[in-house]
Amino acid sequence: MLFRCAILVACSCWGVHVHAAEQPNILFILTDDQGWWDLGMRGNTDIDTPVIDQLSRDGVDLTRFYAAPVCAPTRAGLMTGRYCFRTGLYNTRFGGDTLGSGETTIAEVLKKAGYRTGCFGKWHLGKYAPYQPHNRGFDEFLGHYHGHIDEYDYPDQIVHNGKPVEARRYVTDLFTDAAIEFIEGAKDRPWFCYLALNAPHSPWVVGTSHDGQARGDLLINKYLKRGLVLREARIYAMIDIIDQNVGRLLKRLDELDLADDTVVVFMTDNGGVSKHFKAGLKGNKGSIYEGGVRVPLLVRWPDHFPAGGVVAAQCSHVDLFPTFCELAGQALPADLKIDGISLAPLLKAGAGQRHHEYVYHAWDRYHPNPNNRWAISDQRWKLACQVRTGEQATQQNWRLYDLANDPGEKNNVLGKHPQIVKRLRTEFLRWFREVTDGVKYQPAPIPIGHPDERLVEIQPSWATWRGKNIEYVFRGYDWDTIQGWREPGESASWRIDALRGGEYEVAISYGRSARGGGTLKIAVGDQAVETSPPATPTADVFTRIVIGRVSIPRGATTLKAEVVKAHGVELMRLNGVFLRRVGDLKDR
Repeated sequence: MLFRCAILVACSCWGVHVHAAEQPNILFILTDDQGWWDLGMRGNTDIDTPVIDQLSRDGVDLTRFYAAPVCAPTRAGLMTGRYCFRTGLYNTRFGGDTLGSGETTIAEVLKKAGYRTGCFGKWHLGKYAPYQPHNRGFDEFLGHYHGHIDEYDYPDQIVHNGKPVEARRYVTDLFTDAAIEFIEGAKDRPWFCYLALNAPHSPWVVGTSHDGQARGDLLINKYLKRGLVLREARIYAMIDIIDQNVGRLLKRLDELDLADDTVVVFMTDNGGVSKHFKAGLKGNKGSIYEGGVRVPLLVRWPDHFPAGGVVAAQCSHVDLFPTFCELAGQALPADLKIDGISLAPLLKAGAGQRHHEYVYHAWDRYHPNPNNRWAISDQRWKLACQVRTGEQATQQNWRLYDLANDPGEKNNVLGKHPQIVKRLRTEFLRWFREVTDGVKYQPAPIPIGHPDERLVEIQPSWATWRGKNIEYVFRGYDWDTIQGWREPGESASWRIDALRGGEYEVAISYGRSARGGGTLKIAVGDQAVETSPPATPTADVFTRIVIGRVSIPRGATTLKAEVVKAHGVELMRLNGVFLRRVGDLKDR
């Protein structure tokens, strides 16, 4: 077996020095919204996942591995080894899904170690140029920036290294194809391939194109015949295709004689959304119960990690960053607090009962909250609290579970163990104060004028809006609107950061009913342009028009859209503001 040798790297974080360390390739497969229970190996007899099931038999299965309750926070932890709140990321949209610019990604670390790095699929850690994956350590990126896309066949929200592209094929097949070609091209050095599939996230579709419908119908009907309702059959069909593509990847590794030199990692990003079979776990995605945060982690490296290994210790998504660093012979970043602990000793042993003393969870969409939806667990006990959005929790909502004897979280034993409750709550509050200390949670200023992004779309979801009629309407990122503009002074504002001063062309994407209309003003700093946009066929048909130019100096400022006058049902529905840098300022 041939292994690539790393240069000598000091690893003071582990108290040892790495000498001529083996540098395996790393294939990291992450799926989206696939539950701990959405695998045949978990006792699910209705789903077909033979390839992933075999991966568990050939590698190590970490049975108590935890992610965050939702996707972007997990992805932040995977990329940095840090709980998301440290990184400034706190949401899955509204601009709160942007990884802080001061963070170091695992791709950057591995690239310095000599790895070729590729990311294929869902990024969801920032859509603007400085935050895009090819500017954060990845040599190659094909995928999308948002939390989900709407077209799985012939996807229309795909970018390649920052440039929009058109694509065909079912998106899971497409991203796997790109990953395979990346692996085939990385012949001269080790590689890190991050395949972040967006399935089985909603919309739960398969086979909606002309040429893909036959396969989709066949798979969906297979699961309908097993007694699943249509929603569940669609999700299972999407996972079936995931398993087929994992099989294609592993087969190609064998054909290229790379299997023995490659660490294969399979994981999902949060709890599942399916409900047909849940392996006795409570809760789903978005919940702090086990069904919302416990996810599969399977790791294979032939002759290094024992086949059939089972690790019972509670581990966390933040552990993969230091694990990959250790495998590559790289020291952890010295200037950042790393929350994760390398899994390498557990993987090499193929067993283990202890790892993290505590694992923590918190999820509140708009601002980190230590009271309403949170949990902390040690190896046996879990203290948890969850209330509906908008409700305020009290201690009456707390629950204590003995996970060793009650993994399904059916029996609340809070009243029987007050000292355990006190210990866990005290530790959770200590952790929460630490990870949020000094961090301001708001959308990052939108960068404009970046050399790689001449045209910047200012999306409605990043805005702060004011007025009694105005509202933001979520329709899947690219179809969101700010609407209901009916009175002068109603407005939406965005923080922007001009990386280069200059003259910028201003355009808007909007829809306007013939029953409405009026005048809109767009102001940037002390300059403004106005427009009275003509009607479109309906208010839900969007068109883009250029409305003028403004001079924007370098630095932070505010962009504001405001009603000058309105009549009828509403002025319009604003789908986006576009700033295109067209030249330098004349006086600069």
